[in-house]
Amino acid sequence: MMLFETLEKYVESLNLASVPEPRQSILLGLKSAIEKMLKEKGEVNLNFICTHNSRRSHLSQVWAQVAAYHFGFGQNVRCYSGGTEATALYPAVAETLKASGFEIEQLSADKNPVYAIKYGPTQPAVIGFSKAYGHSFNPSSDFIAVMTCNHADEGCPVVLGATSRVALTYDDPKYFDETPEKIAKYKERSEQIATELFWVFNELKSEMEI
Repeated sequence: MMLFETLEKYVESLNLASVPEPRQSILLGLKSAIEKMLKEKGEVNLNFICTHNSRRSHLSQVWAQVAAYHFGFGQNVRCYSGGTEATALYPAVAETLKASGFEIEQLSADKNPVYAIKYGPTQPAVIGFSKAYGHSFNPSSDFIAVMTCNHADEGCPVVLGATSRVALTYDDPKYFDETPEKIAKYKERSEQIATELFWVFNELKSEMEI
């Protein structure tokens, strides 16, 4: 497995033991859903859903794809993201990922730009742009819906096409956008999401090796 060097060092610094037990119980629900689909279908589509598909859902999509690759599930797990409405991937998300070691290229310059987010020299880029979860870029059926914000979870009781659904919600860093803490809070949220999703795939690997 080969990640970009800076990203590899970042991944190695993640402390999976720091995930608190209340979060572990939630994360085990996601792990079980992934494991079930892998055993039944041999592949998994994960669609991370937030209200605007601008921050948390993109961070989750990208880190889940990296975690899947890191633990040997890269050929079997594909990660997507969407919202209950489309806005734009917030620039601070791209900057936060870049600081962690991703290589990011902006492919368009409209109000909803498209980004190519690469995590390794030989791996295809994750394509990031804001979209509704049912957009044609995303799978229309046979996917696990992972709800990353309370608003989307409560306001979207049915996710059409999903075979299962997991609420894995995170605090929104946007509340710090106009404060001196902005960069630190985006970094903090990204690290939390990365740590928890790496925890999920580490548990999955251990379980499937038994």
